[in-house]
Amino acid sequence: MYVKQGKLCIPIATFFFSIHLLSNRLCYFSQAITAMVQKAMEYIDLTPDMDTRIELIKTLSSVSAGKIYVEIERARLIKRLAKIKEEQGKIDEAADLMQEVAVETFGSMAKTEKIAFILEQVRLCLDRQDYVRAQILSRKISTRVFDADPSKEKKKPKGDSIVQDAPAEIPSLLELKRIYYELMIRYYSHNNDYLEICRCYKAIYDIPAIKEDPAKWIPILRKICWYLVLAPHDPMQSSLLNATLEDKNLSEIPNFRLLLKQLVTMEVIQWTSLWDFFKAEFEDEKNLPGGALGDKAAADLKLRIIEHNILVVSKYYSRITLNRLADLLCLSLQEAEKHLSDMVNSKSLVAKIDRPMGVVSFGTAQDSNGVLNSWATNLEKLLDLVEKSCHQIHKETMIHKAVLKA
Repeated sequence: MYVKQGKLCIPIATFFFSIHLLSNRLCYFSQAITAMVQKAMEYIDLTPDMDTRIELIKTLSSVSAGKIYVEIERARLIKRLAKIKEEQGKIDEAADLMQEVAVETFGSMAKTEKIAFILEQVRLCLDRQDYVRAQILSRKISTRVFDADPSKEKKKPKGDSIVQDAPAEIPSLLELKRIYYELMIRYYSHNNDYLEICRCYKAIYDIPAIKEDPAKWIPILRKICWYLVLAPHDPMQSSLLNATLEDKNLSEIPNFRLLLKQLVTMEVIQWTSLWDFFKAEFEDEKNLPGGALGDKAAADLKLRIIEHNILVVSKYYSRITLNRLADLLCLSLQEAEKHLSDMVNSKSLVAKIDRPMGVVSFGTAQDSNGVLNSWATNLEKLLDLVEKSCHQIHKETMIHKAVLKA
């Protein structure tokens, strides 16, 4: 078998032997070995079959291993080999190959190429369902890098440490931002972390190329609304909910504006009427970009409406019977007690249940600062009362002594 080099045909074995021989010559400068590896990489696409192509990539990878001046070439070779393994259905081997390279330490690699390489590592880990390693790799990318202005970045001085230009197939920074958050949506969907999924969709929604096209931002804004409703109630969820309601684009999808408006209104929501109204919208999500909301989404949506109703009841009642609470929630007595207990355990509500009397007493949650301030206020009142008592005792004593002297 031969490799074509212009009009010449070189035997494969001789070609591989020459690469090893030239790379082991200590008298050669690093620039010469770099040029040799770069030139040999041009022959990868000229190999006669896949086995020869894989062998050539492995040979060049072994030659460039441990040499800082060809670390970028080795990373690109590993990426090509991993792509071949993935096309052959060997996802585990492809992921293991990609994890051998730590491109975040490469000073001369372009920023976009680094991000693209790490995102490929994350994608392969998600494909093999290695969610722990995918999270570790994703943390190597700071989300602030996507908001940087490339025109304002300082250029490195010319010399040996100059940053190489990224290959033409590497996406732009904004495209990498979209890919990053789509991968993070896949990761958070595994744990049903609805609030983080919503924040990822919000980041994609803020990309200028997305906001300019209604066909792109309408499905994403729908997803933001759904995941806001599915997320548990907390300060971050409440802040995102109010910020989304102020978005002018929400007027293009009035049904979802109505849905979010119901959640910020302190009124009890009837689950049956809500589900009848939004069931078609819910099922239509699987036909839109981003796919369906998940198997648990419908059950979690009902749970969030129940939690909302309990919070509304706690705003208007300090004490209420369990029977009345169950009627307001349209639940059985046991289900109402269960949901109320779950909210108390999760510290999203302060309440006590008197089972013999069948009465629920709601309270206000206080943090450590509130408890400390209340204790200090009570202590101040106590000291003030003691001081007044001492003053009254001293006054009565003086009057009694004056009477005795008289």
